[in-house]
Amino acid sequence: MKNRVPIALGLLATGAAAFRIEEQRRYNATERFAAAALETLLNAIEANDGETGSHVRRVAACAVILADAIGLDQAGRRAVERVALFHDIGKIHEALFDIVHVPRRLTAKEREEIATHPLRGAQVLAPLATFYPELPRGVLAHHERWDGSGYPRGIRGRRIPIEARIVSIADTFDAVTHTRRYRRKNGVDFAAGVLERGRGTQFDPDFIDLALLPPVLDEMSRVRIEAGGRNQFRRSGPREPLPDVTFRWRSTSLGSSRVRAPRRIE
Repeated sequence: MKNRVPIALGLLATGAAAFRIEEQRRYNATERFAAAALETLLNAIEANDGETGSHVRRVAACAVILADAIGLDQAGRRAVERVALFHDIGKIHEALFDIVHVPRRLTAKEREEIATHPLRGAQVLAPLATFYPELPRGVLAHHERWDGSGYPRGIRGRRIPIEARIVSIADTFDAVTHTRRYRRKNGVDFAAGVLERGRGTQFDPDFIDLALLPPVLDEMSRVRIEAGGRNQFRRSGPREPLPDVTFRWRSTSLGSSRVRAPRRIE
């Protein structure tokens, strides 16, 4: 009887190990599927709107520069990059496409419609939250403001996810320094002034102080993106547990649904 106990325990341990291996195999397969889904969504952005595709890639480059200056670890930098790459995915819905492309300043009604894009994007990304929890929450919050006057929820300060606080700065920098259909681009000095004026109101003041440091601002100003091709912002280093793919930008499409603006946008 005494000899049978170690044998039984050994069998149990072997069975438990086999179960863990099988569970890990299934989890890894699901991770690969999640990574493929992200790539498909990125392809959809480029296929629907090449201008938005170029914009989010530049924002991702600047966001990673700022994340480095803040001192985020590798996983944190990659989380920031993912939020930056997807922050405008809500704009490719059919309900917003024509509004995004009008060659003039938007009307109040059109601005209200465009203000639904964080919620639309978060809804698209919600099924991937198990593997990339920063994605829906970061995309939802990238137009929140430090003083609580942003949208869609009006949250403030450090309640805003760190990824969204970083992407908000990079997004504004890129918007100011690149031509829009209704406005010509401005220089880096002008953009720096916009960021400085938003310190403590629109933006995290500590992050703005870092973004305006000459080495950081200079690096952001040197961001240049090739048209099409692979995402070139991936940094070298140890891989995080979740899949880390090099995203490609090819044609596909994404559906749309009707979403109402959750807050009035002035």
